[in-house]
Amino acid sequence: MATGFYVATSIAAREYARRGNEPDDMWGLLVWAFVAGLLSSKLLSVAADWRAFLNDPVAALVSGSGFVWFGGLLGGVIVAYLLAQRRGMSFGLVGDCAALGIPFGHAIGRLGCHVAGDGDWGTVTELPWGVAYTNAFIGWNYADGVRVHPTPIYELLAYTAIGFFLLSLRKKELATGTLLAIYLVLSSVARFLVEFVRINPEAAFGLTQAQLIAVGLAVVGGAWLLTHRSSTVAGPGDRVPSQGRKRRDRSGGTTVGRGSAKAGAK
Repeated sequence: MATGFYVATSIAAREYARRGNEPDDMWGLLVWAFVAGLLSSKLLSVAADWRAFLNDPVAALVSGSGFVWFGGLLGGVIVAYLLAQRRGMSFGLVGDCAALGIPFGHAIGRLGCHVAGDGDWGTVTELPWGVAYTNAFIGWNYADGVRVHPTPIYELLAYTAIGFFLLSLRKKELATGTLLAIYLVLSSVARFLVEFVRINPEAAFGLTQAQLIAVGLAVVGGAWLLTHRSSTVAGPGDRVPSQGRKRRDRSGGTTVGRGSAKAGAK
């Protein structure tokens, strides 16, 4: 998890710097978003299995497992938005930069799930790439010879592909917020499909909790893309100066400080 966060934030900060801002500002924002994501992830996990929480509240809260990705994403986005507003940073720009790193961080996290065997596997399968998580740290209650879908690997492959696709778009002239919206749509579709072979229980309408959230996020991302097709594009020159820093204006050597906007920026 820590490795995934470091990789994701490094990519986001690097892109933020490429667009003319201070990478430390991105690091400072995403650290708090990560902490908030951990807390909201655990809360959604508790809400999804509240009976287990009532039976043993302490174990449910301090367990190393039970982190729900979508809970973490939602909590992180909310805190990132609030901090961006407070610090005078463009949330759309922050979201676009973060969207480049999140898929890779998520993929690394799923690799950890696969290696540890934390219960994120899928249903029983006879496919040749099926896996028996006999050393799973939460226990393996299947009979000898039984194999299941390695869904963490499915997600790892999907998120890695999404990450490279988004990286291929980063230098194109797109409206600010487009990369984040594309990420929401693609990652939600990937998770929605993988859920069909995971062992999560149905929540409503024959869908799991993750699928319901995925539908909602895909709709949000898709609606944003449809309503911003004619928005002003944001090329390399669309930069929001970071707060609390001074940087060299490329055009004339002057400096601009916190909250000021570079002349001619969109």
